Amino acid sequence: MTEALPILLTNVIVTGVCFTALWLISIPLKDPSYVDSWWGLGVVVLAWSTYVQLDDPSPHATALLFLASAWGLRLGVYLLWRWRNHGHDRRYAKLAARAQKKHGLNFAMFSLLWVFAPQLVLQMIMSLPAQLGQIPRAETFGILATIGLWLAIFGIIYEAIADAQLAHFKSLSENKDKVMDRGLWRYSRHPNYFGELCCWWGIWAIALDAGVGLWSLPGPLLITFLLTRVSGAPTTEPHLQRTRPEYEAYKKRTSAFIPLPPK
Repeated sequence: MTEALPILLTNVIVTGVCFTALWLISIPLKDPSYVDSWWGLGVVVLAWSTYVQLDDPSPHATALLFLASAWGLRLGVYLLWRWRNHGHDRRYAKLAARAQKKHGLNFAMFSLLWVFAPQLVLQMIMSLPAQLGQIPRAETFGILATIGLWLAIFGIIYEAIADAQLAHFKSLSENKDKVMDRGLWRYSRHPNYFGELCCWWGIWAIALDAGVGLWSLPGPLLITFLLTRVSGAPTTEPHLQRTRPEYEAYKKRTSAFIPLPPK
């Protein structure tokens, strides 16, 4: 993997410049919420930064570039649209208040140390399959890669449908303070996260087929941990339980991630 080091170093510099620019923009806005959109768009930048450094891209590299771009552009544009329509994210506002109260950090330092710098590191790790999987010159697109390709495509489409259904539900005034339990949300409380996990485990399967499965494994493990234990369900469900009277009953009858018939 020695040939991967210069490529990864270049990617760190590229994404570091992007995150620095985004951090500087957040200071006059007093709002870092739009960084969520860069979670997807930044992966597109990393995938392309890797691809253009290759002398002879393999079929694995082309597939990973396509999947990472499709996932990142779809999610990034959606989250940017959501930020433009709904404004500041309550989670970042609470974190900023806590950082100022407990650590005496002004907004600029909070935004740098608590938001942009950690997300840069997490994004580099999470996207390792889309970066490292491009580098080996594997000529044969094997069965694992084929399975991974279709699993990732399924995940991207599934996540997009779930997000579209939720956005439409929230756009209707009669659904204010109601629980979304229709469409894909009838079978899973977090179908969008389920789709995202399918996408990234599929991308990892392609990297595994290319011969860098062990080196890139931290990527899907990290996104699984984040969505199930940190920034996904653990941050959304407590808020919904406080603000949606019907959510407790919905939670009892509906699977958390894997789509299953309601109990």
